[in-house]
Amino acid sequence: MIYFDNSATTMPDQSVLDTFIKASTRFFANPSSLHYPGMEAERFLEKARGQIAALCRVSAQEIIFTSGGTESNNLAIKGAAHFYKSRGQHIVTTAIEHPSVFEACRDLEKEGFQVTYVKPKANGVIDIADIKRAMTNETILVSVMHVNNETGAVQPIEGIGQMLQHYPQTLFHVDAVQGFGKVPLDLNKSGIHLMSVSGHKLHGLNGTGFLYKQSNVQLAPLLSGGGQESGFRSGTEHTAGAASLAKAARLVMETNMDPVKRITRWIYDELAARSNIVIHTPIGEAAPHILNVSLPGIKGEVLVHALEQEGIIVSTTSACSSKQTKPSRTLQLMNVNSDLAASAIRISLSSRNTLQEAEQFIEALDRITPALAKKRNERT
Repeated sequence: MIYFDNSATTMPDQSVLDTFIKASTRFFANPSSLHYPGMEAERFLEKARGQIAALCRVSAQEIIFTSGGTESNNLAIKGAAHFYKSRGQHIVTTAIEHPSVFEACRDLEKEGFQVTYVKPKANGVIDIADIKRAMTNETILVSVMHVNNETGAVQPIEGIGQMLQHYPQTLFHVDAVQGFGKVPLDLNKSGIHLMSVSGHKLHGLNGTGFLYKQSNVQLAPLLSGGGQESGFRSGTEHTAGAASLAKAARLVMETNMDPVKRITRWIYDELAARSNIVIHTPIGEAAPHILNVSLPGIKGEVLVHALEQEGIIVSTTSACSSKQTKPSRTLQLMNVNSDLAASAIRISLSSRNTLQEAEQFIEALDRITPALAKKRNERT
């Protein structure tokens, strides 16, 4: 099997699994318990927290363990909105965010908050000037993803953060789920107050993640309970999950993404040479591991299943939206027409993929595309 759907989820690294099993076996006690096994588990948990903090160059107290990107995004957005609503009730985000950001903002609109959804340019990249124009004296939060999960477009996070220095009452949240460890991002230079990360995008495990929260930022918790994670995330701590996440985060930070970038560029050049393919990813402004393309007249889901028959796994839109019948919201906002958006597939690589796999993908695509086009013509 050739697995080109790493933006949906990655295969757990064996060393991550080993860490999880070791921690589950030895440090199974409740870290909140007062007995020795509990205290030992707590020390192990805090070691994992410190390791992640060191990778991010922040303090350990600024790392909150969560169940993944969706929870981290919701905690950041809803937690900040509810805690700081006395300052104002306006939020700025983009129209191309992951559903866990987009729908969280929709929920807040139902509560009376006002949300401005900034549209991207035709290449899928947000203009900093548009974010600035959306700002008001009531803006308490700006939330912008680092890497778009469908097109791979990298957003100008550092520039947005620098612009927001002129708005000291506004918090800056970044969904870094697709970019963490793959596209450099300096938390301090970017002025980020809140950042979401998910383990299963890093060859870690499903159900693991963290939220970076700057020490002077407060959040209203989503969950009521025993006050774990400094009161921001109640619930018995997932010690083994945290340890495995720390391992995965270290591995991805140590990974050289240049080979991935070269393979992605090779695929891009091959696809660009074919007149029957439209590329939506802005290759000069995109992450090194994602390509989004359309084959006009062939539905994305049809192509996904045809490639699957060849042992090649790709996807249509993001995994959270792939079972919906609507064309990609992101592509339509990039002025891609509905038919072309419905034909899109996403190819997403990891450091485990090879140039030979890329060559097999192109060969299979060239072989099956004429047959799919013929079937389409016969139906019409």
